[in-house]
Amino acid sequence: MKTANRTITAFAALLIACAAVWSSNRDEALPRLQADEPAFKPPVYEIRRAGTPIKIDGRLDEEAWFAAPDVGEFHFPWHKQGRKERSIAKLLWDDENLYVGHVCEDAHITARHTEHDGKIPEDDCFEVIFAPDPDKPEVYFNIEWNVVGGYLDNFRPDGPKKPRAPVWDAEGVRVAGTFLGTLNDDSDTDTLWTVEVAIPLKNFAKYMPHVPPRPGSHWNLNLNRHGGQTNMQYSQWSPGDTPAPSFHTPHRFGKAIFSARVSPFDATP
Repeated sequence: MKTANRTITAFAALLIACAAVWSSNRDEALPRLQADEPAFKPPVYEIRRAGTPIKIDGRLDEEAWFAAPDVGEFHFPWHKQGRKERSIAKLLWDDENLYVGHVCEDAHITARHTEHDGKIPEDDCFEVIFAPDPDKPEVYFNIEWNVVGGYLDNFRPDGPKKPRAPVWDAEGVRVAGTFLGTLNDDSDTDTLWTVEVAIPLKNFAKYMPHVPPRPGSHWNLNLNRHGGQTNMQYSQWSPGDTPAPSFHTPHRFGKAIFSARVSPFDATP
């Protein structure tokens, strides 16, 4: 492999090492699968408050990130071939922002688009998609990014079967990434990419009961990933149920609870 463009963070190295015990083993709504399966139980994640300032530099080296739990294993509901590359993700919050941090294994990292609302799905990308008012699960947002800081944002005021809002931009979103490998060169083997994102909560003030969230309140939320030119992943925290890949399935989102617990130090009894 060619020399890495950037240095791998200690946090990313630790997560990948710990994840080694795991098994190696879009845009419109699609019909649901009809297979006989157990009743769906959405995954649940506790979002802890950031107890230290978060610098958006793509390194994830703050104590708050180290101490926060990860969301757990990602699923591959549409996997057909190729290696299942692991994704490890954590969320934090404070009165101003929701923070997303993740590490993605990737043998062939693609990231060409740096503009806002560009063709991010053509790159290796990661997405948070969420309904901030659980009483209105069909009213949801998605923000998707790549490792070089390009991102897009969309708002679905009427659910996945209706058009997205023609004009909506989340203000103040910050995205920064690092990677171990060479971008846009499938002739060699890369290792991983890491991204850190801050999403201002004020963007959703009209669509959630309280800003900032109150401890114990929750969003319906999912985390999604898909690949660039090689080995499309289509992996998710909460698995979809459509026959073809579609992340726009709000009935399958997980549950993210805003906690009063602080990472890295818990002052609550």
